[in-house]
Amino acid sequence: MDSMKDKFPNIPERIAGLGELAYNLWWSWNPASRMLFKSLDRQVWKESVHNPVRMLREIPVEILKSAVNNPDYLKHYDETMAEFNRYMEAHSCWFTENITGSVCLPVAYFSAEYGLHHSLPFYAGGLGFLAGDHIKECSDLGIPLVAIGFMYPEGYFRQKIRVDGWQESVNETLDRDITPITRVSDEQGKQLVVKIPFIEPPIHVALWKVDVGRIKLYLMDTDIEINAPWHRTISSQLYGGDIEHRLLQELVLGIGGSEVLRSVGINDYILHLNEGHTSFALLERVRTRMDRGVSYDDAARFTRNTSIFTTHTPVPAGIDVFPFYLMDKYFSGYYSHLGLNRDSFLRLGIHPENPSAGFNMAVLALNLTAYHNGVSKKHGKVARQMWQSLWPDKKEDDVPIDYITNGVHVPTWLEPKMEILFNRHLCPDWKQHHDSPDVWQAVDDIPDCELWQVYMWTKTKLVNAVRELARKKWVEEKADTLNVISGGTLLDPFALTIGFARRFSAYKRAYLIFSDMERLKRLLNNRWRPVQIIFAGKAHPADDEGKRILQKVFATACNPALGGHIAFIENYDEQLAQYLVHGVDVWLNNPVPPLEASGTSGMKAALNGVPQLSILDGWWLEGYNGKNGWAFEGTGSDKGDAESIYNLLENDIIPLYYNQDEDGVPHDWVRLMKESIKRAGTAFSARRMVKEYALRFYQHALKAV
Repeated sequence: MDSMKDKFPNIPERIAGLGELAYNLWWSWNPASRMLFKSLDRQVWKESVHNPVRMLREIPVEILKSAVNNPDYLKHYDETMAEFNRYMEAHSCWFTENITGSVCLPVAYFSAEYGLHHSLPFYAGGLGFLAGDHIKECSDLGIPLVAIGFMYPEGYFRQKIRVDGWQESVNETLDRDITPITRVSDEQGKQLVVKIPFIEPPIHVALWKVDVGRIKLYLMDTDIEINAPWHRTISSQLYGGDIEHRLLQELVLGIGGSEVLRSVGINDYILHLNEGHTSFALLERVRTRMDRGVSYDDAARFTRNTSIFTTHTPVPAGIDVFPFYLMDKYFSGYYSHLGLNRDSFLRLGIHPENPSAGFNMAVLALNLTAYHNGVSKKHGKVARQMWQSLWPDKKEDDVPIDYITNGVHVPTWLEPKMEILFNRHLCPDWKQHHDSPDVWQAVDDIPDCELWQVYMWTKTKLVNAVRELARKKWVEEKADTLNVISGGTLLDPFALTIGFARRFSAYKRAYLIFSDMERLKRLLNNRWRPVQIIFAGKAHPADDEGKRILQKVFATACNPALGGHIAFIENYDEQLAQYLVHGVDVWLNNPVPPLEASGTSGMKAALNGVPQLSILDGWWLEGYNGKNGWAFEGTGSDKGDAESIYNLLENDIIPLYYNQDEDGVPHDWVRLMKESIKRAGTAFSARRMVKEYALRFYQHALKAV
């Protein structure tokens, strides 16, 4: 395999560490590290789309030589590399200090998607970003975790909006050589290829690796010559294909992922499954335990006691259920390796209330894990209701499904200028203890004018970024005028700005605020107190209803009667998400309850001082305290819920925002921002979340090894 010198032959020896740093995503959540690349040349950084691997491959050598002769740059480089090395080599950490009296084995974390950075488009939405934030926080806390997923060369899809507002899916193949991902080598120095056990005809995966701080994320790729043509596309795209393709993906993810762990020398571990897509890993865990000479019952008991299942789905329709004939097609040769006949095997995944429906992946996970959790307090209750029939002798409240409310990785989602502000006013080690309520009390002492000034800078940055995206569409894609105008070119950085950014699915009700267009027009076009709304998000390629809702939003953004106060931003991704959660004034969330399992995008906005306007569902049931935003109960009707939104905007939100002093500072609004920051930074951080997983689940699972 290529050495770092082979990858970046133009980097002078004095700053050769830039290459190693570029290939470890630690840089993505450390502003000083990002600035190390950005300060080389801001235009090259911009053109590389904030991807240091691509930047270092494309940057003119003269710029690198100039950096070597710049004492200020070298000082910054030496300090950053020293910090990186201290981080990577640390022996003492939260995990070693707090998880004691147990065998020290890694946690194997399986997920179908990971949201880490826009240079690695292996994510579709909240599930992936939750997984990405989880492994980043495990790195920060020193938890010995190894992650398993897919290297989707076509990612999810790139969204393109036609002039009539219909979403088209554009597939773009990832250039693996300009992204922070490396090939895993075998003993001969060739890329490691792993055969999936007991599947005929055979399926192989090539192995890739992403370094996420101290965590290794192994990604499988089926697009290799040794595979049959119909198998090469298994890992080509996230959530694509028909039901058989989906089964093959999950088979490769669970069983193949387990084989990958063995191939890299990891034979003993505890298992954490992020959603039911990964549940086949449990079967392979049982089988390999039986290979050590134990019975099925003992192997299944061991698997249960050392495995964790996190469910994110609040409705049965969101669970993968595979037809029995497909299970027979791919697993008939597997049954005997577990010492089971067909009926005994299939019972592991049969829902007792609907036994003819097929093989249910969540039922499999619940049957073969001892630790189960939803992702918010409300979702835990919903999950217990959904799955009570699996424990017919228990009352609903006694069903063994707990909850651990999701959290977001603070260093990733906090705007860098906001972090600088906190560095000035919070205690010196606030970042190390940001899950402690005491750390955040000092936010109240930040002068209102300082917080507002930083926030207005981030809001202007958002508007400029949106306008630049629209300009590029006009220049590079020769986009239609309607696409350019609807894309945010008319946004006003001084108007109250509402953000709505999430997957376009019917239950999320992106259209809700359009329920009374005349009333909305009056709100938006008020000469003295204007309001504007930015929408972003993708509909699933197979979700025509979601596409029609998106089309309606686009048509509204094109309506001149709304004064250019509605914008739809195309191709929502991690980079755009950063701009939005940092720069809007209000985060709008109005799903049909109880279908919002958690809702981490609102946490990211709240962390940056953006208050919520949200229905009481998901995390907001726990997060709302009457001082950090606005909440309304769902009435069960679109009309009633829209009325609640309009009333809150007219009577509370708009007057509060525009009640500004002679310097333009809305002091009552800033107090709301401060409360939002304090609440989110403590209770809804990934640090709090991961500590809960470690103390409540990982610690006990390790003791069962």
